[in-house]
Amino acid sequence: MAKPETSSTSTASSDTPSPKKENVWLENAKTLGLSIIFALGIRQFVAEARYIPSGSMLPTLQINDRLIIDKVSYRFNPPQRGDIIVFEPPFALRKRGYDDAFIKRVIGLPGDTVEVRDGQVYVNGKVLNENYIAQEPSYTWGPKTVPANSYLVLGDNRNNSYDSHYWGFVPENKIIGKALVRFWPLNRLGEVEPLPSYQKTPPITPLGWRLPHPTHQRLS
Repeated sequence: MAKPETSSTSTASSDTPSPKKENVWLENAKTLGLSIIFALGIRQFVAEARYIPSGSMLPTLQINDRLIIDKVSYRFNPPQRGDIIVFEPPFALRKRGYDDAFIKRVIGLPGDTVEVRDGQVYVNGKVLNENYIAQEPSYTWGPKTVPANSYLVLGDNRNNSYDSHYWGFVPENKIIGKALVRFWPLNRLGEVEPLPSYQKTPPITPLGWRLPHPTHQRLS
């Protein structure tokens, strides 16, 4: 017996494959993967979060403060005197077993001659007016000239900071970025202050205020 002939409409309908729904778990996995890649890209090239484990930068930075570190600005402009920077341990510190990043304030720029005496810091023979230190330094150091492509850094807690007056200068290629914003604790949310009195204008950064929340990392 001959089978009944189906209409052209039903034939066309049966020949068209029905759309397949993508597995929900696969969809979620793709989204998560892209998010991780995006977050890693942000951390590698734009910004990252760090926390303060010691009192070497008191009173400016308190223990357990959380900061956003700007990793973009120094691609366009070099560090300024007074900037608070995060850097990888230079060779002198690596030899002594230090692996964690450090955070200190830039005091000497390449070519500057720096000296610490009589409770004050002198840069190129002039007293540096510092409105951010815990107390006057009780030590004598220098005078020494900062090498090319290097920086002299000191902690704001001058007499309780393991910094350039112990181990030397920071090569430019070891600088990770600049401390830009404190996001914790909430009662001190905002830019890292006070701004050094000798910086005439606030440093410009290409970053905005709204940044991702990467993993916090320890600083020395």
